[in-house]
Amino acid sequence: MNIHEYQAKALLKSFGAPVSEGIPILSLDDIDAAVAGLPGPVYVVKSQIHAGGRGKGKFTELPSEAKGGVRVCFSAEEAKTNAQEMFGKTLVTAQTGPAGKQVNRLYLEDGADIARELYLSVLVDRENSKVSFVASTEGGMDIETVAHDTPEKIHTIAIDSLKGIVDADVAALNTAFELDGVAAEDAKTLFPLIYKAFVDTDMSLLEINPLVVLKDGHLRVLDAKVSFDGNALFRHPDIVELRDETEEDAKEIEASKYDLAYIALDGDIGCMVNGAGLAMATMDIIKLYGASPANFLDVGGGATAEKVTAAFKIITSDPNVKGILVNIFGGIMRCDVIAEGVVTAVKEVGLQVPLVVRLEGTKVEEGKAIINSSGLNVIAADDLDDAAQKIVKAVKG
Repeated sequence: MNIHEYQAKALLKSFGAPVSEGIPILSLDDIDAAVAGLPGPVYVVKSQIHAGGRGKGKFTELPSEAKGGVRVCFSAEEAKTNAQEMFGKTLVTAQTGPAGKQVNRLYLEDGADIARELYLSVLVDRENSKVSFVASTEGGMDIETVAHDTPEKIHTIAIDSLKGIVDADVAALNTAFELDGVAAEDAKTLFPLIYKAFVDTDMSLLEINPLVVLKDGHLRVLDAKVSFDGNALFRHPDIVELRDETEEDAKEIEASKYDLAYIALDGDIGCMVNGAGLAMATMDIIKLYGASPANFLDVGGGATAEKVTAAFKIITSDPNVKGILVNIFGGIMRCDVIAEGVVTAVKEVGLQVPLVVRLEGTKVEEGKAIINSSGLNVIAADDLDDAAQKIVKAVKG
């Protein structure tokens, strides 16, 4: 689960991190009060969407030369004008795709007197099975570009989970950031509290870009992107309340109600599979035969007919879907349960696109019998390779 920048900063501030004073704007009526609530004379108006690259983004409704989704203003009136211009508009960035995202929230922040910009992130590092800090002196830039062009400027410091962050880790980060004096002293407090925030709230990613050194030498968190481990959210009802469903795909929200692992993609073949590995293999083989999957969907090993029905409805609600492939290997999951769910869903929603079904495993003959006696126009497949070829052929005519 992702949250907005202003929410991330409030969370970090609760752990003691230094952040600029700021006020969220949730409606046009909030603008005047937000501007009046900050000292000025420098203000920063920031679009709040779940995507990076906001500063370089473009609003579809504004002239191409208009400023991006993060704007520095030098008077209260300029801040109001920019906020009014940005609110409700569609912002397109490198991460949103061409459709962009509507800006339904803004964050008005006090200006900062910046001397240096640094890049800092904390993540679960699968290479060493530890929480790691990633540090670079090249803050404010796309970290992917830095990694490609100057990989030597990126440093990874892995934290021993039994010891937590220790003085040697802080020293290594100070060296990576080339910090000394006041900034190095601030780091002794800041980096441990960032680690504590990450672990205590079950974050999966914390990105601070930039972490800045102010002209007075102190450190400040100037931006913050936070993602949480969805499997741990049951421990954090307060964090769940921060969820902004307007930033999420409606189909993914519906899937979460049924505990389905669903991710919308941009292809045209809908997939319903049990097991994450099998789902990945199914998407790969669809690509192999020249088409693209419209979704990742794992109904799980203990799916009921109700779950399968819900999954099928979610797939068919995507207007981009031109065909559906059901690929089930019944181990814990029984093929007859899947078959019952498919038949029920198809009869409820009406099938307008080709459907290929491949069943194998527990109760497979019963499952095939349910499909075959349903009267549905279903294309049967013997194995995964056969299924992929048949659905691609059906979709491409």
